[in-house]
Amino acid sequence: MTSEILSAMQTLTRPPDGSSPLGSPSPLLAALEANRAALLERLRDDGGLEAVRRLREEAKAAAPWYGEGGEEDGAWRFVQELLLLLLALTRHLSRELRSFREAPPPPAGSAPPLPPDVLSAAQQKTLAAALQFAVRLGLRPHLAPGVGVPLGARPEEPAGEGAGPQAGPRLLVATEALLQVSQLSSLAAVLFSRHLGDVMAALCQLGHQPPRDGGTLSTEERRRCRDSLQNLLDKVYQPLVVRELLLLQGGPTAGGGPGPRPLRAPAPAWLRRLCGRLLSERLVKPDGVQAVVRAVLEGGTGGESDWRKCDAVARILVACPQQAASAEQYFQLLCPQILNLLHFRDKLTAQQFQRVATRAALSVVQERPAFAKQYLLRPLLLFYCFCVCVCVCVCVYAGSGASEVDEAELSQCLDDVYKVNRLKQKRKLCVCVCVCVCVCVCVSQVCVVGNTPSPCLLDALEEVLPVIFTLFCFTKKNVSHLRAPCQEVLLWYLSHAEPAAARSALRRLAGLQEAPVGVAEGFRFSPGSEGGARLSRTHSCRDEDEDEDEQLFERLSEQQWSLQALMQLLAELKGNQLPADFFLLLLQVQLSTQLYSEEEEEEEEPVVSAMTLLQLEHRLQGGAERRGQRLALLQVLAVMVESLEHSQLLRSTSQVVDFMVSLLQRACVGLNRGPGPGVENPVESQTLSMAMGLAATLLSGPQVLRPLSEDYSSMSRLLPPLETLAQRHSDAFIQELASNLRAVIATHGAYRPDDLAAAAAAAAPPPRPTNPPPQAALRSEPRPPPRPLSDWLLEACDPDVPTRALALRTLTHLVQVKDPEAVRAQDKVLMLFLENLEHEDSFIYLSAIQGLAALADSYPDRILDRLLQDFQLGPSLRSSDPQRSLETRLKVGEVLMRASQAMGELTPHLGRPLLGVFLRGTRDPDPSVRASSLSNLGELCQRMDYSLGALAQELSSCLTALIKTEKEVEVRRAAVHVIVLLLRGLSDKTTQVLGDVLLDLYRALRLVSRSDPDQVAVLQAQLALEELDEVMRRFLFPQQKLEKKIVVLP
Repeated sequence: MTSEILSAMQTLTRPPDGSSPLGSPSPLLAALEANRAALLERLRDDGGLEAVRRLREEAKAAAPWYGEGGEEDGAWRFVQELLLLLLALTRHLSRELRSFREAPPPPAGSAPPLPPDVLSAAQQKTLAAALQFAVRLGLRPHLAPGVGVPLGARPEEPAGEGAGPQAGPRLLVATEALLQVSQLSSLAAVLFSRHLGDVMAALCQLGHQPPRDGGTLSTEERRRCRDSLQNLLDKVYQPLVVRELLLLQGGPTAGGGPGPRPLRAPAPAWLRRLCGRLLSERLVKPDGVQAVVRAVLEGGTGGESDWRKCDAVARILVACPQQAASAEQYFQLLCPQILNLLHFRDKLTAQQFQRVATRAALSVVQERPAFAKQYLLRPLLLFYCFCVCVCVCVCVYAGSGASEVDEAELSQCLDDVYKVNRLKQKRKLCVCVCVCVCVCVCVSQVCVVGNTPSPCLLDALEEVLPVIFTLFCFTKKNVSHLRAPCQEVLLWYLSHAEPAAARSALRRLAGLQEAPVGVAEGFRFSPGSEGGARLSRTHSCRDEDEDEDEQLFERLSEQQWSLQALMQLLAELKGNQLPADFFLLLLQVQLSTQLYSEEEEEEEEPVVSAMTLLQLEHRLQGGAERRGQRLALLQVLAVMVESLEHSQLLRSTSQVVDFMVSLLQRACVGLNRGPGPGVENPVESQTLSMAMGLAATLLSGPQVLRPLSEDYSSMSRLLPPLETLAQRHSDAFIQELASNLRAVIATHGAYRPDDLAAAAAAAAPPPRPTNPPPQAALRSEPRPPPRPLSDWLLEACDPDVPTRALALRTLTHLVQVKDPEAVRAQDKVLMLFLENLEHEDSFIYLSAIQGLAALADSYPDRILDRLLQDFQLGPSLRSSDPQRSLETRLKVGEVLMRASQAMGELTPHLGRPLLGVFLRGTRDPDPSVRASSLSNLGELCQRMDYSLGALAQELSSCLTALIKTEKEVEVRRAAVHVIVLLLRGLSDKTTQVLGDVLLDLYRALRLVSRSDPDQVAVLQAQLALEELDEVMRRFLFPQQKLEKKIVVLP
């Protein structure tokens, strides 16, 4: 049946067989009338079209418009027949689909049948031709001027004939018939893919054209058309709807080119208003912004014209439409959709969408800062706010019980911040630069208004800057793709923020302000599974199990690591004044803190007996906090001086002057303390000498390097401290130099003493050696006054722990310098060290370990035998406690490790006995002794070189057996670590020394890396495999070297 209906359509729409041109109306009407007559004759005479004739009669009975107004107009009669056939096809396919859905499913294993509404390519071509005739003759001639794309603007089509008096009713009939056809999805796809704009234009005219402009429809008909238009707009692909609305509103024609454009009437005012309102409705719907962007940019190539379209779309999005209820409501719906445009992964789509999103976001921030802060920046930085305050977690994840931020969310948040900031930073780049979404690099073109950072964006970023810095410090410890975005965001803020705000942010990041730095307490960053990071809650049991010393060490390590990361950021700010300004600010803060503390100590001398316990506690806590702040400030200054180049710390003459002012003011503070030991402080003396020498050098340099007039104006701040030094300093040379410098500055160089250059050289502190010789370092250490050896031997038995520890360290020093008395009494010294080795205080037994290691280094033949015996069999002293035998053996193992490290080139000679003892120790019943033996074995083996070859087989058998059979985790870890140290020590000699056992060691390492449940052992095995890989690469592919050889020929 479908084929017969389409055959009838083909009869109606076939081209004429005459040769007359179609430019005039008469041949066209004659051809249409001939085709209509041929169809009616075929329906009457052809028995195979009986079913088609019945369906046509059914459609005719349901169509009251058939036959009306067709007596005078042959084209309209043709359209009526064509619409009847389209409605008949729709009825037939609808019935077939209903029967198809009600039919039982096919048996299992058989191919499913095709739905009856699936048309072949030839059938789709016939249907498309019929729809084209229906639209061309039934819709377009009846559209008002300016409504829809005119016929003259369409390629290869004749111009329209104009609208007659029956335009409204005929347009309504054709539109409703086509809407009935579109009820079937297969037919709607063919119709709307080519004629959506025409149908929308017809519905707009029928439902919204004012009656005074030619509308002749009833109120009910107009309402029905408006409902149909709204239903059509909601049902069709939204980017296509937006594109057609833009064309209806009066956008550029599709046929624009270099030639002359066809004339077209402007769109009526009511149509422009209607399209504007409909576009606004599309925009605020879910994914409406994406639909608008796709409508304008879909099908682009990423060229310059597409980038300009991106900026144009961004400007359109930010402009609040007149139809919006309020600007706040509009941006409340718009901003989340703008952020969603940043999350596309397709390369070309991401380029265009991110360009639109970043440009629109920055425009909102600049033009609507209040709305941007609430609806754009707050969601943008949501997960960083989560990191700062736990209460935000409760607000955001209420009821979900979430206690962490996922890796994808954290990475996406950082990517969004990076893209928005990166757009401003790269404003002057080429328009056609590509964007790499994988590493979050978003590039921009030349259309950013003003190129000045928005205060709103900077303020919002300042709130979460500590969290981003904490994340940056975390990425420095791990391999993460978030490191570069974090660094770029931090550098962007420090480069574009106000100088005062940037310095304040640096103080927060350095831990010099009370504001919290980093994530909330109880949370921390941890590695993500995809190379990112995730915020997770720390376990409370961890804090209970850890010792306070370990927690303090971990906190200090984190602070040191953060300072190093901060210095790296400052080092990247090349050409920026911020590092120097921050350095000078810290010097001023340090000076003011010193003055405040001294004044406080002089003014307040409270009587402790007159204070309550609470007052005393507050006073002590306040003093401790101030001392902690001063220490933190000094630490930051020290790290800055060590990490940054002097060219970054002092970039201009004014900054050098500020530096000298701070140094001279510090010297004046020392003078204000009056005579006493503080005046002779060597640090203050060197500081003053450096400041005076720097000032004298600056003023006495060559003519081209001397200060200019404006530099003298800035150096006038040196006059008050120089006057104080010239009057009150105790050194006559400093007084004279200060007076001369003051005169040169006050006269702007008119007065210049002849000996100023010599004075500068004399005032400069002498350079200190960077690597002093060991003897000098040893002599510089504070040592107690000389006393007989017997006194130190007695004090080594004193019950007081500090006294005994000092005596043991002194005896160790005497052994190291080979004191004659200590050499003669080495047996007594050995017994004292062995006895104190069993002491429970770490200060005592660590001093004894150090002393025994010194004895083993000085007298290895005697001492090592005794130590090996005690390590293998236990302590040999009669006073030893049997219950502490294991601890003593482990301490002796530590002594043997230090002795092995100190053997140097004598290791092959002295290490043979140690190897045997350590190998036997691997079979000890106690796992701690086995682990200690393996640890010592590793330290010894990496220094044995070729001497290890004879024992390679035995060593390999021992290690592989322990790796395969040992149940204790610590022992397996130690065995794998021995292989790591062995490969690291032998390096390029590995293939020569371990050639016979290398395959066994490799198989053992592979076994651990694949099947060992302990992650630490797996990590050690991976390290060993990496060492082995490097060795074999160097062996198989030696480095190519160009060498010159001189060969003497015979």
